[in-house]
Amino acid sequence: MKSIMLATLVGALSLAPLAASQAQETPRHGYTLQYIQGEGDVQGIKLGYQYYLSEYLPERFNNFEVFFESSVNFWRYGDNNDYDRNFVVALTPVFQYPITQYRGHPLMFEFGIGLSLLDDTEFAGKDVSTHYQFEDRIGLVYKVDNTEFGLRYLHYSNAGFESPNPGLDFISLSYSRSF
Repeated sequence: MKSIMLATLVGALSLAPLAASQAQETPRHGYTLQYIQGEGDVQGIKLGYQYYLSEYLPERFNNFEVFFESSVNFWRYGDNNDYDRNFVVALTPVFQYPITQYRGHPLMFEFGIGLSLLDDTEFAGKDVSTHYQFEDRIGLVYKVDNTEFGLRYLHYSNAGFESPNPGLDFISLSYSRSF
């Protein structure tokens, strides 16, 4: 399982330079603002930059939206006077596929597995062992023109490379815009 995840990630990351070298038009970019709520009192925000690769996919994949999202996360756990915080950077290839239409706009299924780097390995009463974690995501995204509204489940873990590996789970509400 670990080798499949790693091979998928390496393959997806290798598409970026290839796509950039074959670019004939200006690629789309975007940003995302996300509120995240984790287990217990964990709250945070996630700010991301998106680089779209969809126009470089073969024609048989023309229904897919594909982009790389680089992000920074600010997590907080606990009371105002006594809290724990964590800073996270991540790079995640993201795939979206339309599953239905609602009022003439697509509802997309989204998934991705990326890499993240945590500032602190002990957070919210958990020891996650390593600074390097995988960022897994699955969600639903409603697209209206260049704007997206999303509901996602995010999971951070080291995929069992080190013990303990309790993982950190979040629900995300997001607003994204491409240009």
